[in-house]
Amino acid sequence: MADGPILVGVGANLPSARFGAPLHTVEAALAALSHAGIEVMARSRWFESAPVPLSDQPWYVNGVVAVASELAPRALLDRLHGIEAEFGRVRGERNAARILDLDLLAHGTSVLAEEGGLILPHPRLAERAFVLLPLADVAPDWRHPATGLDLSQMLANLPAGQVVRPLG
Repeated sequence: MADGPILVGVGANLPSARFGAPLHTVEAALAALSHAGIEVMARSRWFESAPVPLSDQPWYVNGVVAVASELAPRALLDRLHGIEAEFGRVRGERNAARILDLDLLAHGTSVLAEEGGLILPHPRLAERAFVLLPLADVAPDWRHPATGLDLSQMLANLPAGQVVRPLG
């Protein structure tokens, strides 16, 4: 069991054949987490955000959930990737538009850098308003386990120009 919140970023900016608009897809993804044995304990509001880096892609729908899982970080990431594949995501070019994106942002206070790509906390988490703003809804007292920074400090350090606004 993790020694702090397990945090997962949820996002989409392409419609899916099965669920339709990105907002419907991310909602369906929360149900898919539960069906996969990953219990959603808390969820943020949904936000819309411009792509990072800025491009002509459609805007994203983003949120963050705190989950409960007995899975170790690598096994949990593999399960998240399996759900993405079930939704029709095909991994290709970095920062490409996607039907569904499930990012393991943090697994308790774990700080990892595995061969094969698993890095915890997520290596770009502190640079992205579309992660930090919804994260503040779910775990307002969260501190980055590697840097010790709290959310207000990370938000203050964000690069300028990221457009993120709550939906609804």
